[in-house]
Amino acid sequence: MPRLGYSYAFLDPGAKRELRRSLLKAVALPGYQVAYASREMPIARGWGTGALQVTLSLVGPEDVVKVIDQGADDSVNAANLRRFIASMSGARTTWDTLEATLIQSRHRIPEERLRPHQILILQVPIPEPLRHVEPSEPRARELHALADYSALWVGLFEETRRFRRSLKGAAYPVMVHGRYVMDPSPIPRWDVPKLHQAPHLTLLAAGREKRLYAVPPYTEVRPLAFQDLPFQVERIPARCRRTGVGHLFLNAIPGEGGLEHELSDTSVLEKLRAGRALGETYYDLEGRFYRDDVPV
Repeated sequence: MPRLGYSYAFLDPGAKRELRRSLLKAVALPGYQVAYASREMPIARGWGTGALQVTLSLVGPEDVVKVIDQGADDSVNAANLRRFIASMSGARTTWDTLEATLIQSRHRIPEERLRPHQILILQVPIPEPLRHVEPSEPRARELHALADYSALWVGLFEETRRFRRSLKGAAYPVMVHGRYVMDPSPIPRWDVPKLHQAPHLTLLAAGREKRLYAVPPYTEVRPLAFQDLPFQVERIPARCRRTGVGHLFLNAIPGEGGLEHELSDTSVLEKLRAGRALGETYYDLEGRFYRDDVPV
């Protein structure tokens, strides 16, 4: 049962209606940043308040909620957010990616391929992809309106000229539906191809910046790259110390004999340790992405 003494799912009906209208606009304009009235939440801004508000505006008593923090279900931030959502809505929670209907995540997209009935909600600290090349917010909005991303391309060109590759390890800019450049949140490059033509809806929200945007199902999402230097994901020449898996994203963990590695996605880690079958993953056993039209 949801907690008594509060509006259902914490937010008042007016706040939910305003958020849902903003979400509809974001879905209609893939990659476009929609302003919304970010409410005060019982957590500090910068710790997932935007995604939490989106989750609370969508959750119902029949939903199954999963919250992860950099792939982990058991981190302090993920556990607290999951407990709060459950107490305010009465929704059931889970660690299993394939069982969830709403997945709120910080900095990761699950390794198991999401399905059409699922909604992925990503926490975003800085939604503006032009921030490091154009600090003026009004000017950045003008550049988006004009589809003028030349400064972003110049910065990428300078990086590739000096280092033969981009130095962006996370938050790699992407072109959505051939129109808007979008910050996909600080997900690693490994996760960026998962957004392209994905069957699920992806919602991204920044509570501190009061912006949200979306990638509708089956939408083209292309990372910015040059033809002679295509986009590449991280290559991790190691295996998980607990499962022996080497074709999924691994976290580096300091150990007594040096660095050790472990699966970032705890749902996959626990399934493999328990001998349970995995759902379809995005990468094959050699670390190659399944889709041929996405260069990795």
